[in-house]
Amino acid sequence: MYHQDLYHRLATELSGNHKNAMLLWVLDPAGRDATILNQALNGDITDLRTATEVICSRTPSQLQIMKQTYRARFGCYLEHDITERTYGDHQKILLAYLGVPRNEGPEVDPSAVTNDARELYRAGEKRVGTDERAFIRIFTESSRAHLVSIANAYQHMYARSLEKVMLVSNFLETPLIFLPCANQAQKINK
Repeated sequence: MYHQDLYHRLATELSGNHKNAMLLWVLDPAGRDATILNQALNGDITDLRTATEVICSRTPSQLQIMKQTYRARFGCYLEHDITERTYGDHQKILLAYLGVPRNEGPEVDPSAVTNDARELYRAGEKRVGTDERAFIRIFTESSRAHLVSIANAYQHMYARSLEKVMLVSNFLETPLIFLPCANQAQKINK
């Protein structure tokens, strides 16, 4: 009894949602994230919202550890599963977010923030249709602090919430998940 692995013991003794929750919390954070992503991407129904929330709420260093854990645990690359189970702009933004290095610190360049807010305006509201490439580039290359500053600058410059503008612009909801994740991370880090 005392020589059994805790994970396997819990798996045999528990059932239902309680079992699922306990098995996730026994894992280290990277293992938990990898397992949640694997379930979200390879379940009967692909749960893109969950996959996106896990990916966008992690720092670049956490993502690197999570990707290594995913490969070790499930025998394939996370990027491969994303490529197989997602499509279009959602796929592009998730792959870019996993692959593009970003600053993790709280430093923000005010002129870059203003330029990015202007570029999002030109890519969305100011034109017919949406230039998804501009949104993908800015949302995947910017730090959390930078994204929060962009949203604030956009509100100040154009008297409209960037989140509401993105909803109207017919662009995927994926970038909308990034803003609350960035805001929440900023509050936690203060």
